[in-house]
Amino acid sequence: MSVVVAIDGPSGSGKSTVARGVADALGLDVLDTGAMYRAVTQAVLARGADPHDAAACAQIARDVAVDLGERVLLDGVDVTSAIRGPEVTGAVSTVSAHPEVRSVLVDRQRSWVEARHGGVVEGRDIGTVVFSDATVKVFLTASDDERARRRQRDEHDAQREVDVAEVRDDLARRDHLDSSRQSSPLKAAPDAEAMDTTGRSVTEVVDHIVQRVRAATKAD
Repeated sequence: MSVVVAIDGPSGSGKSTVARGVADALGLDVLDTGAMYRAVTQAVLARGADPHDAAACAQIARDVAVDLGERVLLDGVDVTSAIRGPEVTGAVSTVSAHPEVRSVLVDRQRSWVEARHGGVVEGRDIGTVVFSDATVKVFLTASDDERARRRQRDEHDAQREVDVAEVRDDLARRDHLDSSRQSSPLKAAPDAEAMDTTGRSVTEVVDHIVQRVRAATKAD
């Protein structure tokens, strides 16, 4: 039986860290769908296309090869750091809002899981659209201040210094864009468990999800 764990939530909620922990505990591969959208956005910007041009963005999404692993490769070039920079961060919500782009990448995400007979998939529409029949669905949240602090730490680790208030404002902007877009908006699936990660250790959150998956697969 294929086991698919869907982990959704906004930026800074802990999705990536938790997804990796759950995947390691269960012996599954992990797919960061946000990195896919960021890689396509990187390609859009590199080619000088308008992020608001749906047809151009969709064509680029179809054309490029994105390989995800320890590093993110875009047409064979390592863009792991570049896709986390301010230029991509500022445009990714616009590019990812295009239904045509989402259609291309959702097909790739489903093919990725099918090829591996399961996996831990993190993003914003995994439990609602990409894998609405996932074995376990979780929607992670955290307080605005906690999310901003986490993002600021990420920027500091990448040697980019930003003010926490600036990060908080950017998160609010992306939350609005992602939750109000017409195609696959950011929201919790009706059958997803909402987990607030504020003040909770990664181990605690990972262990809870792993227990849920094991209980679900045992029941089946």
